[in-house]
Amino acid sequence: MNKSKLFIATALLIVLSFVTVALAQTGGDLTTPDMPQKMQDAIQKSLADETHAANTRKVITPGAEPGFLGIPGAPQTGLIIGLLWAVWVGWIFSTVGAFGGIMAGVGHITIFGLADYAKAFGKGNPVNNLLTDSIRVSNQWLVGLSGCISSFNYYRMGRLVAPLGVCLAIGGVGGSWLVPELTAGKISLKAYIGYFGIIVFILGCFLIYEVTPKGAARKKEAKAAAQAFEKAIREKTDTSDQGVKIIEGRYTFMWIAVAVVVASALWINLIPGAKWVAYILVLIGWALTLLVGEIRFTFFGQEFSFKAWIPMVGGIAIAAIASFLGVGGGFLYVPFLTSVAGLPMFLVAGTSALCVLVGMVVSIFSYMVGKGVVIAWGLIGAELIGIFIGSMIGPRTSKYIPDKFLKIIFIVLAFYVGLRYTTKGFLGYSIVPPF
Repeated sequence: MNKSKLFIATALLIVLSFVTVALAQTGGDLTTPDMPQKMQDAIQKSLADETHAANTRKVITPGAEPGFLGIPGAPQTGLIIGLLWAVWVGWIFSTVGAFGGIMAGVGHITIFGLADYAKAFGKGNPVNNLLTDSIRVSNQWLVGLSGCISSFNYYRMGRLVAPLGVCLAIGGVGGSWLVPELTAGKISLKAYIGYFGIIVFILGCFLIYEVTPKGAARKKEAKAAAQAFEKAIREKTDTSDQGVKIIEGRYTFMWIAVAVVVASALWINLIPGAKWVAYILVLIGWALTLLVGEIRFTFFGQEFSFKAWIPMVGGIAIAAIASFLGVGGGFLYVPFLTSVAGLPMFLVAGTSALCVLVGMVVSIFSYMVGKGVVIAWGLIGAELIGIFIGSMIGPRTSKYIPDKFLKIIFIVLAFYVGLRYTTKGFLGYSIVPPF
């Protein structure tokens, strides 16, 4: 046998070996070594199920460049684009105290196209489920960090009403799991998502009324405090001694209540069985809030007060709506804080951020520790840098934006959200991103 024939035979044997290995793996080439083990398991599980195997092989492109979570052919998530978008997310959330989750979702779902990619695997596909949870937790990481930085900055600036945010969180954390737990399979407001969009429009219209002279007259303390704050900023005077000062309130019961409701949420998400423990814990937490009594505080010479149980009940209602519809609650907290609590917008962003922060910490922990959800740490790392930048800028620039214009920013975004959910509910698709 001459050398040329030997080389040809060897080449054929090598090619045959590769073909044999590929056939023996039955879809193993759909995974990559750098892919998280959870994703590899999800792909293998979908390949073992006849109802999902064809879709999985169709969507994943063997040999293609790995994209999101290391999947061959998955959308590429540019780190620079992610960072820049996260700056916007951090700024808008830290400025008005809402829309962080929605804007983070616009980035992950529309700009990077991750939602459509996940849907391509088909409903019930383990890969679809894992990708969807990964997108949801990625959004929560961005909002959680922004909430943390915003709360800290606003607290230092004397623009955070901590007891009010904590009482909202006590109701919100408990309501976020208790209401769905009690009503699962009995009622689903997702069928009425279009009507929810209309409600958001109504909220926007109500806030428009509040920026009119007649509407502003109803909130004398908030208007006076906002005007005093704006004047101090224009004249560049020291405002450190005129910020929020708590003059009455029982913190002991409040912090115990927070710990108890957080424990109830972690129990229901992480401990199998004995659900009655979580029920008892959340009820104890809510009952302790009743013992907090009245909270009184001052801001730029104006006194405000509220009963602790009122924001707690408001938090339950907001969390229930958010859980039913699968949306965040930030843009519902803001109307509550301005209309029910009567706060000027200068205090709303930080107070809302604190409430959202508590919920995000519990949710992220439950998803990643309890359910083992994986995220793309490279993308998240770049986005968290952007969130840090935006969240540091927001509290420092918002003081130069008049109270009225802060409300107008919120109103514009509220109409955007209302348009999205109204069209999604009645037309079956959204005419604005994320589609």
